Amino acid sequence: MIFAIFKEAVFLLNKMSIYLIIGFIFAGILHVFIKPKTIARHLGENNFLSVLKASLFGIPLPLCSCGVLPATISLKKDGASKGAILSFLISTPTTGLDSVFATYALLGPFFTAFRVVASFISGLVAGVMANIFLEKDTEKKTENQQEKCTDCGQEHGPGKKLALRNKIKSIFTYSFGTLLRESGAWIMLGIIIGGAISYFVPEELISRYLGSPWLSMLVMLIVGIPMYICSSGSVPVVAALMLKGMSPAAAFVFLLAGPATNSVALTVISRELGKRTAFLFLLTIVLCSLSLGFLVHYLFYAFDIDLAKQLKHHQAVIPLAFEHMASLTLVGLIILNFIKDIFNKMNK
Repeated sequence: MIFAIFKEAVFLLNKMSIYLIIGFIFAGILHVFIKPKTIARHLGENNFLSVLKASLFGIPLPLCSCGVLPATISLKKDGASKGAILSFLISTPTTGLDSVFATYALLGPFFTAFRVVASFISGLVAGVMANIFLEKDTEKKTENQQEKCTDCGQEHGPGKKLALRNKIKSIFTYSFGTLLRESGAWIMLGIIIGGAISYFVPEELISRYLGSPWLSMLVMLIVGIPMYICSSGSVPVVAALMLKGMSPAAAFVFLLAGPATNSVALTVISRELGKRTAFLFLLTIVLCSLSLGFLVHYLFYAFDIDLAKQLKHHQAVIPLAFEHMASLTLVGLIILNFIKDIFNKMNK
């Protein structure tokens, strides 16, 4: 039984690893060259343009529903409007370059494109509703603040720049250090859960209870909202359930609601931004998840998209040897970060 679960998990890992590595590298490039305060300067106005920018900025950033909270608080302190903040809060954890590549690896190009567009729309809707129904945030941006580089531990004034070599080092330090340390365990947990689902859960059970899009969307919404799972870690779980017969609509609802929020995030949002903001945030997640879930169900039916065929297509795209090398590299880096964390705790 253990070997069978391991075999299914390795299959999912092989399909995702090379895409995840590419996604992590791109995420590191964004982190080094686009600083949070640069983003904050564009999000201060209480208008549609700030909301639009926030939703676009959030899509490629590799932050989960808890990891996005410190960035959100920083945006608030820098004077970002509540509309822009809510837009950023939704579009950021539901995507990220690492999860986009992972979604492409397991669910194909159509589902990947829809997930990105849906995250953008959901963030846009949240921001517009906040601009309409919430009072304007009067907190002003603090001027002349120095920015602290978390990778090198030094402060850089506006006129100072890291040398190119240090920037390249910072890209990989963040990608396979900070970012992988934060999300690696959740990705592996998602892969193991996906493998267990593939082995234990019979197709008849999924088809019977989660095959109907209407009931299954509600079930996955209830499961996803309080649950903490990163956008990349949710992909293998959803892929395993869809291959067992779960409707694409229910899969999408989980991919949006699961990474977007959890009980901790709701508590922090309520404390930092107010209960009305937290309620509007949650309401937007529910409405967008269900409405866009209906849409993805219709599109899958209208275009007769076969997920199993897409998965077989991806099997043939990348040679198996490269998949194995990428998987070993990714797992090795996760283990290395884990060992470093243990040593750091022992030395404190």
